[in-house]
Amino acid sequence: MIIKLPIPFIYARHKEAKIARPLTYSDRLKTDRFVMVLLFILTVMGAIIIS
Repeated sequence: MIIKLPIPFIYARHKEAKIARPLTYSDRLKTDRFVMVLLFILTVMGAIIIS
């Protein structure tokens, strides 16, 4: 038999989905710079480890 536990109403409600806004040019630029720096650091670390 399934026991119904007393759950407060706040936990039973569904959360509203957050509307995703499209990325702006500055957001894409920041992300691109971050990825390029990360790849550069990984390349330097890889070269140090291999040599």
